[in-house]
Amino acid sequence: MKKEQKKIIKKLSKIQTNKKKTFKNKLKNNFLTKKRQLVKTKQLFRPDEKKTDFQPNISENYQLNIDKAVVNIKISKTEEGLTYSLFIPEIEKGTEALLDDIRKDLITITSISIGEMADKKAVEKIKNRFITDAHNLLRKKVPDIQIETQDFLIGMLMQEMLGLGKIEFLINDPQLEEIVITSSKEPIRIYHKKYGWLKTNIIPKSEDEIVNYSNIIARRVGRQINVLEPLLDAHVVTGDRANAVLYPISTKGNTITIRKFARDPFTIAHLIENKTVSIEIASLLWLAIEYEMNVLISGGTASGKTVFLNACMPFIPPNHRVISMEDTRELMLPEFLYWCPLVTRTANPEGKGEVSMLDLLVNSLRMRPDRIVLGEIRRQKEAEVLFEAMHTGHSVYATVHADTANETIRRLTNPPINVPPNMLGNVNLNVVMFRDRKRGLRRTSQVAEFMPGKEKITANILHRWIPETDQFVIHNTSLSLFDELGRHTGMSEKEIQENLDKKKKILEWTIKNKLNDLKTIGKIMNLYYMNKEKLYDIIKNNSIDKLKEPKKIVPQKIKLEPKLTPKPEIKNEPFKKVVKPEEEIRKEKFEIPMIKKEIKPLSQLKIKELPQQPTFKAEKKLIPPLESEYLKRNLYQQQLQKPKTQQTPQKPRIREEYKRIPEKIQPKNSHPSNEMDKMREEIMKIEGELKNSKLRIRKKYQKGGF
Repeated sequence: MKKEQKKIIKKLSKIQTNKKKTFKNKLKNNFLTKKRQLVKTKQLFRPDEKKTDFQPNISENYQLNIDKAVVNIKISKTEEGLTYSLFIPEIEKGTEALLDDIRKDLITITSISIGEMADKKAVEKIKNRFITDAHNLLRKKVPDIQIETQDFLIGMLMQEMLGLGKIEFLINDPQLEEIVITSSKEPIRIYHKKYGWLKTNIIPKSEDEIVNYSNIIARRVGRQINVLEPLLDAHVVTGDRANAVLYPISTKGNTITIRKFARDPFTIAHLIENKTVSIEIASLLWLAIEYEMNVLISGGTASGKTVFLNACMPFIPPNHRVISMEDTRELMLPEFLYWCPLVTRTANPEGKGEVSMLDLLVNSLRMRPDRIVLGEIRRQKEAEVLFEAMHTGHSVYATVHADTANETIRRLTNPPINVPPNMLGNVNLNVVMFRDRKRGLRRTSQVAEFMPGKEKITANILHRWIPETDQFVIHNTSLSLFDELGRHTGMSEKEIQENLDKKKKILEWTIKNKLNDLKTIGKIMNLYYMNKEKLYDIIKNNSIDKLKEPKKIVPQKIKLEPKLTPKPEIKNEPFKKVVKPEEEIRKEKFEIPMIKKEIKPLSQLKIKELPQQPTFKAEKKLIPPLESEYLKRNLYQQQLQKPKTQQTPQKPRIREEYKRIPEKIQPKNSHPSNEMDKMREEIMKIEGELKNSKLRIRKKYQKGGF
């Protein structure tokens, strides 16, 4: 019995141990499966890109300092979902009354025109002027105010008077991409870079306030929005795009949508770090852009087409002229590029002054461009002009709305764009961008080349993104791109591959050393095209300091003082009398100095050239009565000599006699002073003779001699 009991006990113990082992194994398996799932999620989502569904307990706090007004922001999860809370310090009624008085004073002091608000530099000057005026007014009214409260109140005044109130805090948050106001009954919603769509704790006071905001935006752009024109699409001074729709077109209420663009744009290094692009794809694009291949970037809405296009622009050599055309200014190119940005313009209220994308495209071809960058292909005429530019030898970069490479072919070859299929052969590379909204990812899903066939054009996919593992894979080898590069450059496939490897090393070095800024990447690209050997030496030695800008040597100010010549020393020597020889004394006495100006006779001199002008004024006063009496006498004698029947014209003879008088009176080669004395004597004689002659004539007339 004891033996049987022992056997039973052993069996039971074995069963228990087996059960424990199975239980432990199950736990291990469950743990491993969970761990694998976590690893997968970590591969798919880095901490920068994690979505709200995978983060149940989110809490993030940070501060914003906007015009010296500090504000706290908190992102938290509630029952309704994720919320974006903006905490602004409360202002009491007394301080509000004080701020109202300061507002009135500032309106009277500062005068701002619409043109000034449209200029970015002028806005900064206005802000500085505004801060100084507000500071002085606050110090006068509240002399014991603290610096922190003073700065906060000035910041709040600036947001209300020069901005859009509380919305300015949202506009200045670098983590936000979109700000949406739907109506005064709903809170403002924003799109966060990390967490997607969030609800804020800010609600507009009324519909009139939303209309006021839209009017402020319109005024700054030089446009208007009202019941007759309820739609507004504006490009704000900060570089953001604003869209407004008024009620009743927007049936829920007045709406405003502000799309923010990055102040510091993404570079190719940022995109490689964020796994948006692989280094292989980036180096291939660099090679294509370097050798003037045409690249078309396609993707859905907000998939990152323009961001990717902007990141690829530094690959252009610095000695090429780049002309870009956009609806709203989004592209930001490095300083070393020879870039001319153009922007479209909508018509004014009268329907005049519109500048379309087609107008810009046609005009750009007359500006001798090497590279043409088009914001988006939308219409048939734009596409036709763009593909004609490809035919004429210009390298073109543009964006299209399409989700895959084959879909881009279908969209371009069918209405409304309707480009002939034969023209698509000019597109060397097509990059397709993809956005996964659920997981918050942006990736280059495909890199393809268009292969012309007998019946239709097909897409040869070179690189592809696998969503399960979040990795980029080489799908096919190139069939047309490398051949075309070989035809244009003379490089073999080995040389092309070596070139790609060098580009990969440069990009890896930039990412390793965290050289992400647009300026630094612009310097690296400029150095690559100007002095490759120097760049390779910098990469070998890892000398990043050589890329930094050298310190500007400020020239020292030197005071220029006039050099004073020393005075000659006066020696106390006895005065020596200089005795000249007799011949020199004779020469000094009898030699007449030569006069440079020739002496003209007085008859040839004009009145202006005579030295004594007042004497001639006296002449003019004395001569006219003399001339008149003299002429009368001569005419009277001539009439007596001629018969009565002959009638002679008097006017011509008077003129002739008038011309002859100065010759009779003025003797040639005489001095003007002697001449005047002689003239006076002659005048006295003639006057005496005239008086005598008048007396004789009267006596004869009385006697009846006539």
